[in-house]
Amino acid sequence: MSAAPPPPRRPGFPARLPSLGHAQSSPWVRAAASAAATVSGWGLHSAAVCQRLVQRLAVGGVPSPLVLQAMGQVPRHGFVDSALVAQAYEDTSLPIGWQQTISKPSVVARMIELLLGAPLAQQHGLGRVLEIGTGCGYQAAVLSQVAREVYSIERLRNLHEKSRSNLRPLRLANVHLLLGDGMLGYAQGGPYAGIISAAGGQSLPQAWRDQLAVGGRLVAPVAQENGQQMLLVLERSEQGFTESVLEAVHFVPLKSGVA
Repeated sequence: MSAAPPPPRRPGFPARLPSLGHAQSSPWVRAAASAAATVSGWGLHSAAVCQRLVQRLAVGGVPSPLVLQAMGQVPRHGFVDSALVAQAYEDTSLPIGWQQTISKPSVVARMIELLLGAPLAQQHGLGRVLEIGTGCGYQAAVLSQVAREVYSIERLRNLHEKSRSNLRPLRLANVHLLLGDGMLGYAQGGPYAGIISAAGGQSLPQAWRDQLAVGGRLVAPVAQENGQQMLLVLERSEQGFTESVLEAVHFVPLKSGVA
């Protein structure tokens, strides 16, 4: 699959929908339904189930048609174990082996939408993105629909191979899978318009800051003093970095090395 076209200008931080009744009649829900309904090649039943998930995401507070369309284009059931397929389109995290999980769809959508709000992405579309923690490959697949190029790095060899197997049928030419220490980032592919982490540590590695482009955003969970993980948005400008701490989240711990 070739790279997706540049997305249109996005707002800064996505607003939450005010109420269920308002959201049900909103153009976001209609756009989500239309996007998910176009999914083909992986079964009408699965497409219908995916459509319902995308509609729930729109109702629950994901206003971006671009993100909703991307979520509707990726068959989540292809990234979970066969025993968990029945839960694939629920808004829940699921185990993928090796003490790792596939993130909740709502969290994936939220973090990607935050990336799209960066000044660089608003002006030129989302360019190169670095994903820390490939996992099973699901988020990389969604990112491929909104970013021109995705570099995704995984430290666990078994998961690296699993993600390769999961992504192979989708033939995503703009996704590059790497085995390595995510805390070091991947300088060869930088600078990045967006960096997104699927694991949370006590602080952001300096390498990530260094590899973020001016006008880009980094979205990652970071543990606070009380141990609670919070979603952090780091934005880089010519003057330096600005940080915004958003809602509480729960991710696997960030670790170094390759195993």
